[in-house]
Amino acid sequence: MKTLVLLALVGLGAQLVDGSLGMAYGVTSTTLLLAIGTNPAAASATVHLAEIGTTLASGLSHWKFGNVDWKVVAKVGLPGALGAFLGATVLANLSTEVAAPVMALILLSLGVYLLVRFTLRGVDRRHLGKPMRKRFLGPLGLVAGFVDATGGGGWGPVGTPALLASGRMEPRKVIGSIDTSEFLVALAASLGFLLALGSQGINLLWVLGLLGGGLVAAPLAAWLVRHVPPRMLGSLVGGIIVLTNTRTLLKSDWIDAADPVRYAVYAVIYAIWAAAVVHSFREYRKDRAQESADALAAEAARLQHEIALPADGADAADLRRNLAGRPSAPQD
Repeated sequence: MKTLVLLALVGLGAQLVDGSLGMAYGVTSTTLLLAIGTNPAAASATVHLAEIGTTLASGLSHWKFGNVDWKVVAKVGLPGALGAFLGATVLANLSTEVAAPVMALILLSLGVYLLVRFTLRGVDRRHLGKPMRKRFLGPLGLVAGFVDATGGGGWGPVGTPALLASGRMEPRKVIGSIDTSEFLVALAASLGFLLALGSQGINLLWVLGLLGGGLVAAPLAAWLVRHVPPRMLGSLVGGIIVLTNTRTLLKSDWIDAADPVRYAVYAVIYAIWAAAVVHSFREYRKDRAQESADALAAEAARLQHEIALPADGADAADLRRNLAGRPSAPQD
């Protein structure tokens, strides 16, 4: 029962982050399942089965709040489904001894990417509103879907930053479209795992725990996407993923590090993580201050313009009346 409650809380927290950040449900949930000793393929299958329900609920919620571009969903989601099916087939045929550290390495890489991406970079808005090219979305979906199935997560960490970096879509529509298209990816990955594994190693109660927490959080996350600072969430979640998967790798047969080495590595990660979160918070405050200053300047300019127009118009009318009342100049 404790495990089920924990999984429900993880599902709720992961969906809150995923729905407002556009990533990290699968990465966060799979990391936890690996940490408690779940078979890598079964962990990814469990998470993807739960994601069928959470992504459907999340997609509907984002659609309700106007956060979805359906053309992007189709262009990136269908190749993503193909990549996810292939990735599930590959992972299911790897031995546990090989799959566990491989998955931890993929998750660690995604965690580092999240930490760096949201700590150091903002959103490029110079190309906002330009159409997304199919030749860009197709390969992106294929790669992101494959990584998602083999790593137990990755659709958001690969897809969301790529779309944000293009600067062609509003951040809320990037997140809403990626979350909505993930339904196709989760469905295809689950089908691939079920064909390759059957129900072997998949605990349906764990699926229901993750699903229940995610369903509760989905509508709230779709609303929060307009209010939660992505930099802070990205830094916090990235640090958790880096720390957890570093622990898995250091204890694996690949490395099998001694306790002093592991503790020293953990200390360094904690220090970097804390610095990243502090930096993200400061940058967020700077961004908010700059946005407020820009908004005040724009409002001041608008008010000045509105005040100036009636005055100029009145002056012009007075001038016309004065000119009309004057006698004509004598003609030579």
